[in-house]
Amino acid sequence: MSADGDPLFILSAGPHLSADESVEKIMWRVTVALLPALGWGIWSFGGAALRVTAACVVSCAVVEAAVQRLLRKQVTLSDGSAVVTGLLLAFNLPPGVPLWMPLVGSVVAIAIAKHAFGGLGYNIFNPALIGRAFLMASYPVQMTTWRPYGAWDDVTGATPLGIIKEKLAIPLPSYMDVFLGRIGGCIGETSTLLLMLGAVFLLVSGDITWHTPFSFLGTLALMSRLSGRDPLFAILAGGAVLGACFMATDMVTVPISGKGRLVFGAGCGVITGVIRVWGGYPEGVCYAILLMNAFTPIIDRYTQPRRFGSRTKR
Repeated sequence: MSADGDPLFILSAGPHLSADESVEKIMWRVTVALLPALGWGIWSFGGAALRVTAACVVSCAVVEAAVQRLLRKQVTLSDGSAVVTGLLLAFNLPPGVPLWMPLVGSVVAIAIAKHAFGGLGYNIFNPALIGRAFLMASYPVQMTTWRPYGAWDDVTGATPLGIIKEKLAIPLPSYMDVFLGRIGGCIGETSTLLLMLGAVFLLVSGDITWHTPFSFLGTLALMSRLSGRDPLFAILAGGAVLGACFMATDMVTVPISGKGRLVFGAGCGVITGVIRVWGGYPEGVCYAILLMNAFTPIIDRYTQPRRFGSRTKR
């Protein structure tokens, strides 16, 4: 005890380091980082993109509150996690899907992929990607019907990866068109520029690290080069940047250590490249991340840092 009667040492269980951070602050910063790409998606595809996004966000929030009340848990809509899930689900949907599909995807994402495992912090797989994968398996026609850039009506077109996969007699868009987002695709995946700006914001704020995006995109570029495809186009087109920066970096389902995140990202890049070249779908980001989510506990086991004071085997 000190002379004033205050304890000199406080004994407590770990962790012993604290910071002025919370799940709520992180989730709302992620929301802010997604807003530029969302705005571009609405500009590109019109009111349909706005309606689908609103349906996803509202459905995820309603399902979150309903499940928590059913389980007699505290309703935690203010933490923003349901909003982030809704935005990411919308970012992975074509702008012309019927509005009942966001509701179905939200139920699968929140009630099954999230709360069936115990809620936020306990889910094994990324909830938004589980919702997207379920919709893709159940309604493939609606999930592969695209609108070209600037089409606010029901005109259909092809995505850049679809042109390559199907070997269509359609000229590919330029690098600049793909980088800026003047292409067809899902609501939130088209503008690589705005997605990268959001990712830089999260890197600066410390909400994500460079390990997973760097290894994901680098490995995907290498796989594309080895398979005879344009590595730069492979990164810019499709959902590679969206997946690498905003979904593969999910704090719950990504490995803990930097080394583990490098391995995780590399695995995502390899699987994405394999699906794109030899699989039945032109895109493989969703399935690559979900498959690697299943390996996160194993990666954590073999890449955990050495404990302070421990000895290594000779």
